[in-house]
Amino acid sequence: MDLAQGGLFAVSASSNTSFFEPIMHPFSSLLLLGTLAFNAVTGRPNSLLSERAVVKRDVDSFLATEVPYALNQVKCNIASGCNAGGVGSGLVIASPSKSDPDYFYHWTRDAALVFKAVVDRFVDSYDADLQTLIQNCMKNQVLSLLLPLPQCQSLLNDDFCASDITSQARLQTVSNPSGNFYDGSGLGEPKFNADGSQFTGSWGRPQRDGPPLRALTMITYSKWLVNNGYQSTAKDLVWPVIQNDLAYTAQYWNQTGFDLWEEVQGSSFFTIAASHRALVEGSNLAKTLGTSCSYCDSIAPQVLCFQQSFWSSSGNYALANINVNNGRSGKDTNVFVSTNQGFDPSLGCDATSFQPCSDRALASHKVVVDSFRSIYSINSDIGKGQAIAVGRYPEDTYYNGNPWYLHTLGAAEQLYNALYVWKSQGSITVTSTSLPFFQDLSSSVSTGTYASDTATYKTIYDAVMAYADGFVNNVAKYVGANGALAEQYDRNNGNPLSARDLTWSYASVLTVAARRAGVIPLGWAETNVAATSVPGSCYATSAIGAYSAAPTNPFPASQTPGSGQPTVPTSTRTTSPPPRPLPATVKIVGNIPALGNWDTNKAVALSASGYTSNNPVWSVSITFAAGQSMQYKYIVVNTDGSVTWEADPNHAYTVPTGCATQTTKSDSWQ
Repeated sequence: MDLAQGGLFAVSASSNTSFFEPIMHPFSSLLLLGTLAFNAVTGRPNSLLSERAVVKRDVDSFLATEVPYALNQVKCNIASGCNAGGVGSGLVIASPSKSDPDYFYHWTRDAALVFKAVVDRFVDSYDADLQTLIQNCMKNQVLSLLLPLPQCQSLLNDDFCASDITSQARLQTVSNPSGNFYDGSGLGEPKFNADGSQFTGSWGRPQRDGPPLRALTMITYSKWLVNNGYQSTAKDLVWPVIQNDLAYTAQYWNQTGFDLWEEVQGSSFFTIAASHRALVEGSNLAKTLGTSCSYCDSIAPQVLCFQQSFWSSSGNYALANINVNNGRSGKDTNVFVSTNQGFDPSLGCDATSFQPCSDRALASHKVVVDSFRSIYSINSDIGKGQAIAVGRYPEDTYYNGNPWYLHTLGAAEQLYNALYVWKSQGSITVTSTSLPFFQDLSSSVSTGTYASDTATYKTIYDAVMAYADGFVNNVAKYVGANGALAEQYDRNNGNPLSARDLTWSYASVLTVAARRAGVIPLGWAETNVAATSVPGSCYATSAIGAYSAAPTNPFPASQTPGSGQPTVPTSTRTTSPPPRPLPATVKIVGNIPALGNWDTNKAVALSASGYTSNNPVWSVSITFAAGQSMQYKYIVVNTDGSVTWEADPNHAYTVPTGCATQTTKSDSWQ
C-alpha cells in the first residue's frame, strides 16, 4: 500500500523502551475502502467488464461503506448509544422510532438475533467495545428479584446493574403478562419497555423463540470465554442464565405460541429450529463446562423429529407454520432466517437440520423468492434466476406489505453459506428436490454430483454467486440516505418505509458481509448425534424445568484473548524481555487484522537487527490507516514454541491523523 493510502507503522521494543513510527498521509478511510474494492474488480478496461463484474463491484463498494455504518448504528441502538437515551443498560431498542410505528422497545427475539451478530463478529475479531456491550447485555438480567426495578434503574451506571448477559438475566426474572419466573412461563414474554420494565399492553404472547435464541447468543460468548481460558467466568456467570432459557425451551417447545412475525399462533418452523439448535449446543457446552443438561439430551431429538413435519412434499418447500388455519400459503422468509441461524459447515448439506445448501433449503429458497416476483412493482420484468426485492410472506398487509431489507439480505446470506460449503467439500449435488432452483440459474443442469474441476460445477458456482450478489445489490439500490436502513422499502418505488434505523436490518448487513467474505460463525453440532439423527418415532415430550436467578457478580476485567494467559503456567511468565538477543522471537499481537486479531500464530515478528546490549531494541514496520485505534501486547515466542506474554493491561494506540511525517509511541515491557 503506498503512503497516499495509509501510514507506515514502525514498532520497536526493548527492555527500556519501544516505539512506533507511523509515516502518515491522512485520507478518508471509507472512501479508501470503496476505492480499493472498486480497483480490485475493475483491473481491466471498462469495455470488457461483464455484468457479473459490475454487480460484484457495486456490492464490494456498497459493503465497504455500509458495514462500518451498520455497526455504528447497531451500537447507537443499544443502551447509552446515540439513539438509545433512557434505555436500560444492556438493552436493545428495535428502532429509535417512537411513532408510526412505535418500536422503542426491547424485543427478546430481536435483541438476541442482533447480539448474536455482534458476538459472532467479536469472536472473529476481538473488540473491547463490543465485549463491553455483550457483557452489559448479558449481565443485566437478574436484578428484579433482588431489587425493585426503579432502584435497579437508579443504579444503571453502577457496575452492579451495568453489564447483555446481565441485562438478560434480569429480564428473565421480570414478572409479566406471559407469566412469572418461578415456573419459567414469563420467559416467553416477547417485549419489554425500553427501561426493562414489563410491557402490559395487548400483544401476541407468548413467543417461544426468545429463550432459545438468547441461549444461543450466550453459548457463543461462553465458547469464546472457554477457548481463551476463562472457563470459570462461563460456568459461574453465564451458564446459570443459559440454564434458565434451556429449561424453558425443553419445557415449552411443544406448546403453540406466536410466530416470528407475532401474528400467527401455532407451531412455528423458526421457533422449532432455534429450539433444536439451542438444546444441542447447550448440551455440548454443559459437557465442556464439566456439567450436564439431561433434558437437552432427551428433548433435542424429539424437537428435530417434529421439525420434519414442516416439509411440504407437494409444494416442495418448508411451511412457516403448522397447526394453524389462517388461509396463508405458508411461504415465508422465516425459512431464510432459520437456515442462516442454524448454519454449521460441518453438517454439509444435511437436509434434516435444514442446512443452507440442502436440497430442501434451496427448494424453499426458490419457492419463497418466486412468491414475490409478481406482487411488487419494483420486481417487474425481472426474470427467474435473477435477484429481486423480498418481503416476509406474499399475503403480508402490514404497511401494505413490502420488501424488507433484512429478508432480501437473508436470501443472499443463505446462498453465500451454501457457496462456502460447496467450496469446502469440492462438489455440488443436485437432487430432484433442488433441481428447480438450479435450473433457474442454468437450464441445462440435471441431477447429479459435480466435482469442483468440472465445467458444470463452475457454471453453477458462478451463477449462484452472481445471484447472491444481486440480492445485496438490490438493497444497495434502495438504501436510504447515507446508508440508512429502515424496516421496509416501498413495493412500488423502493422508498424506505416503517420504522427507521431498524437494528435488525443493520445486523443483517454485518452477517451477510461476513458470510460473503467467508467468515463463518462457530459451529454448534460438534459430535452430538442429536444434531442430525431423527428418532424412529416422535413424541411430544417435555421436561419440567427448574429456574434460578443467576448471580450478579461483575465480570472480571481484562478478559482479552490470552490476557492473563491462563493456559501458560505462572512460573513461565516474565516481567522483562530477554536482556540480549536469544534464540527466541519478539512479536506484537493485537485486536486488529494487521496485528493478528490476538492470534499468536498471526502475530507480527520484530527484528533484532538494531539490537545491542546498550540499546536492546526490537523493531518492525507495519502499514495502518490514519486514525485507526488498536490494543496490543508484546510476546516472546520461545524456541520450543511456547509463548511468554507481557503482563496486563493491554497497550492502546490510535494512529494520528495529522500531517506529521513521523510519530513515535514508546512502550516498556510489562
